[in-house]
Amino acid sequence: MRRSLLYSSVAFLTLTGCHVARHIPPGEKLYVGTQINVQVDSTVSKSEKSQIETQLTEMARPKPNKTLFGYPYRVGLYYMVGEPKKEKGFRSWLRRKIGEAPIFASAKALSANSAIWMAFLENEGYFRSTVSGSLHEEDYKATGVYQVQVQQRYLIDSVAFLMDSTTLRKPIAEVRKRSLLKKGNPYRFDIIKLERERITQALQRQGFFYFQPDYIAVLADSAQGNHRTRLYLAIKPETPPAALLPYSVRDIYVYPTYSLSSNTTQLDTSQNQAVQFGKLKIVDPAGIYNPKLFRDIIALRPGWRYNSRAQDVTLSRFINVGSFKFVRNRFEPAQAGDSAVLDVHYFLTPYPKQSARLELAGTSRSNNLVGSQLSLNWRNRNVLGRSELLTISANAGIEFQIGARGTGITNYRYGLQGSVTFPRLVSPIPIKFYQRGQTLPQTIVSLSYDLIVRSQYYHLNSFLTTFGYTWRSNPQMEHIFQPISINYVLPSSFTEEFFALEADPTTRQQYINILNSEQLILSSLYTYNLSSSPRTNSGYTYRLSMNVEPAGNLGSLLTRKRNEMGEEVIFGVPYSQFFRVDLDSRHFFRLSPGLTWANRVFGGLGIPYGNSTQLPFVKQYFVGGANSLRAFRPRAVGPGIYTRYLDGSVILQDGGGDIKLEYNTEIRPKFNKYLQGALFLDVGNVWMYSKESSYGAGTHFTSDFYKQLAVGTGVGLRIDVSYFVLRFDLAFPLRKPWLPEGQQWVFDEINPGSRSWRRENLILNVAIGYPF
Repeated sequence: MRRSLLYSSVAFLTLTGCHVARHIPPGEKLYVGTQINVQVDSTVSKSEKSQIETQLTEMARPKPNKTLFGYPYRVGLYYMVGEPKKEKGFRSWLRRKIGEAPIFASAKALSANSAIWMAFLENEGYFRSTVSGSLHEEDYKATGVYQVQVQQRYLIDSVAFLMDSTTLRKPIAEVRKRSLLKKGNPYRFDIIKLERERITQALQRQGFFYFQPDYIAVLADSAQGNHRTRLYLAIKPETPPAALLPYSVRDIYVYPTYSLSSNTTQLDTSQNQAVQFGKLKIVDPAGIYNPKLFRDIIALRPGWRYNSRAQDVTLSRFINVGSFKFVRNRFEPAQAGDSAVLDVHYFLTPYPKQSARLELAGTSRSNNLVGSQLSLNWRNRNVLGRSELLTISANAGIEFQIGARGTGITNYRYGLQGSVTFPRLVSPIPIKFYQRGQTLPQTIVSLSYDLIVRSQYYHLNSFLTTFGYTWRSNPQMEHIFQPISINYVLPSSFTEEFFALEADPTTRQQYINILNSEQLILSSLYTYNLSSSPRTNSGYTYRLSMNVEPAGNLGSLLTRKRNEMGEEVIFGVPYSQFFRVDLDSRHFFRLSPGLTWANRVFGGLGIPYGNSTQLPFVKQYFVGGANSLRAFRPRAVGPGIYTRYLDGSVILQDGGGDIKLEYNTEIRPKFNKYLQGALFLDVGNVWMYSKESSYGAGTHFTSDFYKQLAVGTGVGLRIDVSYFVLRFDLAFPLRKPWLPEGQQWVFDEINPGSRSWRRENLILNVAIGYPF
């Protein structure tokens, strides 16, 4: 059968090739590719030669038609469909989508490629290299054959800055210290262009507002021999006089209620309405905004030299502060005595001050519950006059565990949250903070209440208030510090069904944990986020996130009262004491335009002490579910060799662990704009820090932790609809740590054809967004 299929395929392709040949117009040849023969000087290394061949191949035009076993099958389909009668008919669509118009060989393309490649080699320092091309014809096809002779590369011998302008002489002397053009480096025109841009940016930061890269001439002298060239940088004689003058800022006007339909020229008359605030002039007759906001945002200052970086920072802050939809600016040059000055105007179009939004959405939470949620959000973007954001949200939803098969329960969630975000640092003690970033530091105060109704058993109330700061030291580095976080957790509304669980040995421990779960958590949190530059062209990107959270230190200072259990209490409630630190490290390798290798490594450690023998439930680590080990049901793994009952018995509240190690890796092929795939492997588990835990032996962390790792694998499909990614991951376990030693690897049990195996092992995870 295979042989007959092969014969059929060859026959079809042969017929397709003959069909194509019959339709090729007289005098034309189908262009089938480029052959480049590169001969290099003995001084050119093998890696340089390989790089040249790759770059020339990428620049070659035209690109030939796609082939299958050497046959242009899409061209054959193009001719097979035939000329459509209607431009937008079915045949036209079929010919355009399935077929492909033929690419014909052209002598003009040969000469164009030769000229482009010659220029490329010259720009890379391979002076006096030669390129010649010809067409090699065979039947109805033609190949472009090129002979490329690469000469020895020229190196930079010296760099001289020739400056006649007295105003530029001193600034250039400072700029040249960090020149990209170094003696001994290869001559490269791209580096020369970058050097011109670097000099321009440095001059614009020193007040030369009108200076442009085109005003810098670069002369290369390669006549001295030894394949070295001297570079001379000079200001072109035709440079406008204004570009050679440093400008200072005279006046800064801000129009915070500007409408895009306004006539900008009419605003000049409104300058008489400007209110002087420090050295800024604010045109805000209604007094909607506190002028202190603009003092914080604007990095330029009247009387200072113009600085292009300060201008860029100012525009970014106006956008990032969240109150203004559009930002425009205008510079007006003027003369003040012997000095050149600029008047700066900022025209700001605000968002509506108040807005409300109703949302119905699917949810996927960190505890691996999924479901739906209805939310009502109200926002005030300028509640106190300095672009403070007040947000009040109310939500109601249902959450359940997909594929839990009776081992999980349904939750109903209700919540009310309020927060105020200040675009500045708010503190009873003055904080000196040099604001140089493109976003202003923020102070965030929040208060929330959540009620979770766990089916017919009990309610869980959670009250949380936080006070913290967030700021960026650069675009890749973010800091979040919450000195105050108060979380009060109270179980209530126990039912008869709940109390009946005490007699069942499979649920007794859960019953005890829930009954004693009233707790007060007084903690502080520091988060450090680091990511690769969003503008990087590298095939490697990364994201790192570290959290450090101590809890209970403040409580021990406030009180020494103890309850009958010997626990220190505040208002009769025991408070938790622990130290928690974790690191989430994500690394992405772009193997090709349509293929990415994604990796995540997570490590977390919680050390309970004093009042606590283990981390509070809301602070514990969990493994299993759509965003963790996808081959295991939500939070069904660990701690250690401990296992949840997977036979349909009730699970009220899964136990987590104080320590977590997890590694996830997946290959992500991109099929088209909307569909992506995944092949993944997940490894991990959680453990208790202390031997004295409620889960028994084999659950605390030891040097043999690697023997207790759970392993799973699977495949996934992702549907990208721009606004979100809908994800389907089908997974099954390879290693079950709770099984007896020697039986934990379950490769020999894999049997997709068995209904019982599928029921026991296959897990379908449905979620929104990528797992990492």
